[in-house]
Amino acid sequence: MRFTSTASKVTIGFILGASTIGGIATAAGTFSTSAAVACADNRTGALYISNNGSCPTSRSAVALGSPAGSIKGIVAKVSPSVVTVNVTTSTGGDTGSGSIIQSTSTYAYILTNNHVIDAAMNGAGTVSIELNNGDTVPATIVGRDVNYDLAVLKVNQGNLTPIVIGDSSTISIGDTAIAFGSPLGLSNTVTSGIISALNRPVTTQQSGGVNSYVDAIQTDAAINPGNSGGPLTDASGSLIGVNSAIASTGSASGGQSGNIGLGFAIPINEAKRVYTEIINSPTHQSSRPFLGVSFDPNYTGVGAKVLSLVSGEAAQKAGIPVGAIITSIEGVKIHDQVTAIVRIRASVPGATIKIVATLPDGSSKSYSVVLGSTTN
Repeated sequence: MRFTSTASKVTIGFILGASTIGGIATAAGTFSTSAAVACADNRTGALYISNNGSCPTSRSAVALGSPAGSIKGIVAKVSPSVVTVNVTTSTGGDTGSGSIIQSTSTYAYILTNNHVIDAAMNGAGTVSIELNNGDTVPATIVGRDVNYDLAVLKVNQGNLTPIVIGDSSTISIGDTAIAFGSPLGLSNTVTSGIISALNRPVTTQQSGGVNSYVDAIQTDAAINPGNSGGPLTDASGSLIGVNSAIASTGSASGGQSGNIGLGFAIPINEAKRVYTEIINSPTHQSSRPFLGVSFDPNYTGVGAKVLSLVSGEAAQKAGIPVGAIITSIEGVKIHDQVTAIVRIRASVPGATIKIVATLPDGSSKSYSVVLGSTTN
């Protein structure tokens, strides 16, 4: 997806790391509010109030909002849940990141991006996971959703530390954002910034020509190639997004451009529905909401013009006609077809949404649409 300004063209692209150069890098940051100390359980990551400012040996102090050590406490809480994802193929490999989202005594599930593991699909390569302690274990691909650029891996190693799942619907522009992962193969890297924008429509092309559409969280926390699939957390260390793409200006002369302060993450509320379905579905597939329209790619005006309808699906049932120009979905102004697709996919199958459209006769009409469902 390209954004054009008077100064330059900005390209949205994946953030894969193609090589591993080792080492550890941590970028520290601070908050400016008054101190409040909590204790993070070293195994579960759960937070407990500290009445005296100290924590038992089984828990790590988290200095929330203190002028010093804030990020350090969050890192102690989150890092055990962050992994490096290594993909090896006959022609090379890729490096990305991931988050441990569930663990039993015998196995664990890991959330990452589809584009991180895509090269290993259908037996074309192998996937391994490097844990925070340096151990490397083989992983299998449980399932993926190309449309949301998400994938779930499984390792046969238990008693790992799942990351605390946050609520991306509660975040606001200006909130603290902390990115974890393995940019350029530098494992255990942490960077901090803020939430720069919400509901940013971003689309990137997957292999096979399938596009993923992301209702993205935008952040200025430094995200670079290799951060793909890693967690973006809030100021309490809870997972609010999955780092997926960065914007870059121009070409990287055969390589990948680095961070320019424009990183994008998949909101965790969207990702949670997808990964839950992948894990629990007998076919390890996820669903997505289905409006049942094709948009006119040649339409250059404001809005998304309906080119055709799928018989018996949501749009036709609601009475939206061919030629209608969708101008608003759930109160959000629709600038083009990408914005329309992103807003639809940000909903859930079966949800009732409000769509406003300009009809072929020039009148405007509001529709209540019950979204259908489709799988990969």
